[in-house]
Amino acid sequence: MMIEFNQMLEVVPPCQSEPNQAHATSQLHSGFLQSVQRYPNNIALTIGNKQYDYVKLYTVAQRWAFALRQSTKPLHRVGIFAYRSEAAYIGILASLLAGATFVPLNYNFPLQRTQAMIEQAELDAIIVDHQSYDQFLQLADSLPVLPPCVLLPDCLRAPLLDTMIYTQAELAELPTDHEPVTVPPEAIAYLLFTSGSTGNPKGVPISHANVAHFLKVNQARYQITPADRLSQTFDQTFDLAIFDLFMAWNHGAAVCVIQPIQLLSPFRLIEEQGITIWFSVPSVAALLRKQKLLKPNSLPNLRLSLFCGEALPKATAEAWQLAAPNSIIDNLYGPTELTIACAVYRWNSLTSPAECLNEVVPIGKLYPGLTAVVVDANDNPVPAGTEGELCVAGPQTFQGYWHNPSLTEQRFLRSKQLNGEELGYYRTGDRVVCRTNGSMIYLGRSDQQIKVHGYRVELSEIEGALLLQPGVVAAVALGWPLENGSASGIVAFVIAPSIAVSDLQQAVQPLLPSYMLPRTIYQLETMPLNANGKIDRLALARHLAGEGTA
Repeated sequence: MMIEFNQMLEVVPPCQSEPNQAHATSQLHSGFLQSVQRYPNNIALTIGNKQYDYVKLYTVAQRWAFALRQSTKPLHRVGIFAYRSEAAYIGILASLLAGATFVPLNYNFPLQRTQAMIEQAELDAIIVDHQSYDQFLQLADSLPVLPPCVLLPDCLRAPLLDTMIYTQAELAELPTDHEPVTVPPEAIAYLLFTSGSTGNPKGVPISHANVAHFLKVNQARYQITPADRLSQTFDQTFDLAIFDLFMAWNHGAAVCVIQPIQLLSPFRLIEEQGITIWFSVPSVAALLRKQKLLKPNSLPNLRLSLFCGEALPKATAEAWQLAAPNSIIDNLYGPTELTIACAVYRWNSLTSPAECLNEVVPIGKLYPGLTAVVVDANDNPVPAGTEGELCVAGPQTFQGYWHNPSLTEQRFLRSKQLNGEELGYYRTGDRVVCRTNGSMIYLGRSDQQIKVHGYRVELSEIEGALLLQPGVVAAVALGWPLENGSASGIVAFVIAPSIAVSDLQQAVQPLLPSYMLPRTIYQLETMPLNANGKIDRLALARHLAGEGTA
């Protein structure tokens, strides 16, 4: 749809690039290469007791990049089938140094989902760590076409596969003196897959130019230095991990990997590692608050505390500020399609509590260089103070879904500006209200998509998995319990008289990641219907809240 409108949420002129700027300076990893030269002996990566300085990290990544480039030409996409390991992080750098797009995979996902991601991405190579090795062997038997190159940096011997394989010993012998491949700014840096309403993951390709703008804006805001040490709390399939890695590596700082079990009580690790910048989903901090672990001044050395991925509760921000009195707290917002984050709000202990709505911290103002409009159900711009769907355009906006032009067209609002320029605004699906000062408040989703511990979930995908099972006549999935716009988990309602709940839960387990599995399934004889004859989801939600019967 093409519309014309003048009323923008916030219009900021795009950041201007240096004239005749080389392609290399706008690549995701260009700052890392500079850090190798400037800070060769600085610690770049810490995983447990292992540390890599910049030279060592670059050297290993260069060897792997050489293997990738020798194996297949042209090299387009490399899968990173690794989990919070050296292979995960070095694999990302190796892919970029080889001029390829990296595609994060996760051994915690069901095999069927990982297989779908590999097939959609059409990988030219894959890097596999020891945790993912057994799953990879299972995939090797089921994939119609195996990637022509496999790197197994944790293996001394290779299985008999009909493909080119590099093991630990072979990788150690490869040269490092070759030049990194330079790609244009519009080349895809990474391809992530999010929950899809059809049951198939949606591919979101993000270009080097998209990320370059994000990194530039955030460095201007946070001034990362070589003395900083950044937490790494996210899986690589979560795009927020990109912030930690490249905000650190582009400025000579260190990334400190935190394992999931350590998030239950990270205080000692933060102190021992000297972490100065914390970044996580709000639910991590909320859990610490509920367990009464966020004691005053328990995080004195943090200078920055960043939260993103779901709504930030006011009570959590207040508790975290008391625990980290020397830290700035920022609430970041943005879907994957808008490159990690596109808006930010800075917490102020004196004024922010009064600015919260529904006990949720605002998502703030757009990044410089981005423009937005808030529209009603008919795509008409709404005035400040009126809720609507947030649509965003600018240099961080992705170009469209992977091999899915019809979905791309659905998710973009095309508009003609006063100067005649056409802009493509990404429809976030998020309901917001914009105050007169330009700061935005998040109100929730306008569709059936929710956030569960920061992960984006299409409820229809869960419903589809349930409906695949013999004997299931109808299925509805809801996020529950809800708190500040996010869900702690999933519950489902089904009409399935001929199948036991336990059997149904077991049947969908291989189809969905753990965070999408229904914790509880209720069997109903009939679904409640609204006046339009549609399933009444509100009635089901009221049933969960104990306000009525389904």
